[in-house]
Formats: sequence, C-alpha cells, structure tokens
Amino acid sequence: MKILITGGAGFIGSALIRHLINNTEHSVINVDKLTYAGNLESLTTVAESPRYSFEQADICDAAGITKLLQQYQPDAIMHLAAESHVDRSIDGPADFIETNIVGTYVLVEAARQYWQAQPEAQKAGFRFHHISTDEVFGDLHGTDDLFTEQTPYAPSSPYSASKASSDHIVRAWQRTYGLPIVVTNCSNNYGPYQFPEKLIPVVILNALEGKPLPVYGNGQQIRDWLFVDDHARALLTVLERGDIGETYNIGGHNEKANLTVVQTLCDILDELKPDKPNGISHYRDLITYVKDRPGHDLRYAIDASKIAKELGWTPTETFDTGLKKTVQWYLDNLDWCKHIQDGSYRRERLGLGESQ
Repeated sequence: MKILITGGAGFIGSALIRHLINNTEHSVINVDKLTYAGNLESLTTVAESPRYSFEQADICDAAGITKLLQQYQPDAIMHLAAESHVDRSIDGPADFIETNIVGTYVLVEAARQYWQAQPEAQKAGFRFHHISTDEVFGDLHGTDDLFTEQTPYAPSSPYSASKASSDHIVRAWQRTYGLPIVVTNCSNNYGPYQFPEKLIPVVILNALEGKPLPVYGNGQQIRDWLFVDDHARALLTVLERGDIGETYNIGGHNEKANLTVVQTLCDILDELKPDKPNGISHYRDLITYVKDRPGHDLRYAIDASKIAKELGWTPTETFDTGLKKTVQWYLDNLDWCKHIQDGSYRRERLGLGESQ
C-alpha cells in the first residue's frame, strides 16, 4: 500500500514509519507540520528509503491536504497528527481545539472527497485509520474495571475532550457518508524517541543531571503502559485486517502507578549509570512530590481482548523489558535529547545557525 501518515515526525508516528519501512513493503508519505514536537531526526534511519517521502503541511490547510492527496494517491490514511500533552492543554487549550478538532475535520472531509472520486476498485480498498487515546474515557474508580470499546466517553482535560471530539467526527463521516474508517484508542506509550516533556524521558534526563524528579500528588495515578514498537505493530494490524467501522483498544497489559514507574526508572539507572551526579547515593533520592494537576484522572486500564481475539495482536514487551530498553536508548542517544533540549533540532530544519 501507499500510506499517507499525518504526524509522522512525532513520537508514535515516527515509530510507525520506522516499522513500515524496515519491516514491510509499504510506501509512506509523512505529512507533518513540524511543530515543537515534530522531529525529523527520529527518522534519519529511514529517510533515504525510496519508499519514504516527507511533506511539511498543516492538516488544517484544506487546499494543501487536497493537493497532497491528488499528488500521491494514497491507498490509506493513518491520522496521528495531534497536540497531545495534557499539561499544555490546560495552559493553552486553543491549539488543541484547532489541531485535534478542526484539523481532523479538514482531513477527514478531504479524505471523503478524494475517496468518493476514486474508481470503484480503489474505493473498495481505501481505509482511513484514526489513532486516538484511552483518555477519552475519563478515569476508572474501581481496581478491576477496564476500558472497553463500549465504554462511554467522559474526557477530563482539554486534550482528551478534543480527542473525543475527533473520534466522534471520524465515526460520523463513516455513518453519514460511508467513508471506510477504523479507530484505535491506545494506552500510555513509552519508548525511544519520546519528546522530553513526558514522564519517562523527563525522569531519565533529570536524573542524569541530578535534578528533581517531579511526581504529581501522591504518585498513585495508575496508567497502562504500552511500548511504542508494540503499538506500531498493532496499528498496522488494524489497518490491514480491521473491520470497517470498528474500534480497537490497544493496551500494554502493564498497569503501574506513576510513583512505581519513577522508582523503577531510578533502579534501572542505578544499574546502568552507577556514577551519579551531585554525590547522591540513589536516584530515588531525587524524587520530589509536586502539586497535582487539575482534573488529574486516577486510573486508566485497557481491555485489549478484542484486538487479540479478532486480529491476533498482543504486546511482546513486558514493562520491565520495555523500560530497560528505553533507558538504555536514552543513555545511548543523549545527543538526540540535547538537540531537543537546546532547541537546535528546530533551528537546523529552519536553516538557522546556533546563535539564533
């Protein structure tokens, strides 16, 4: 297939593209606006492939998206472009409304017009895959409940509310216009190349510099952690074999409290990086509790039995194996992290010098 991927320079999008180029014969058109979280350095290992193309574009630009669809004639669209950081959505929700709601509308409407103009054979094979989050479901108060594909939506933050809206838009385009869509809702992702504003890379990089390791509230918020390469495999599985109009939850079967995640990261760093900064004895000594954020959901947990039963996908990484691989990757790729922290990854793509 020829697959157009929005948000392909982001964390999950770049993992998906690396998987497609390295493990399949599919071709990829990466469409990314290159906001702060878009980093083409995450794709250097596949950028020279003849099956990879990059186009800098905004999904809110209807004319630009229509032009790209006509130019590349994709067999499928995988929509990952989104503003995704909850804290940023609390501080400035407007970007989340614009990108996640308006952008999804523009993209799915352009896709509908493109799809309807195709010959019947191409129409039959086309798919629009919308990638979303488990945060649209709100939180779980019991210890045994799980999010299923039938769980009612109850978003808690501007981020999750905007993603919930985008899910509804995509499903409405299938029901109203017949657009062949699939939707996936995933749990918390982690792994290599994650932007250093999310919990796991923040903890790793702060610990290496001897800085405080911030934990919201009492740290007992529970998340289901999914290794990003497992997620990439799941996304391709759903695109290739999922039933039109269906939703599939994707989870890692790894429920952990945030404090446990931070403590485990500290213990792995004690093993892999024993020469500690600032004379501390253990990385756990850096753990610092900070004021909880507004509307912080207590527990997320995914029931991923549908995708396992119907499509045969299950995660291959346990939390321990995946987390150790992640820590080792950051230790081996501190230059990648430094380019993000000092902003040079953005200056270089804009053709600006180090002094800018």
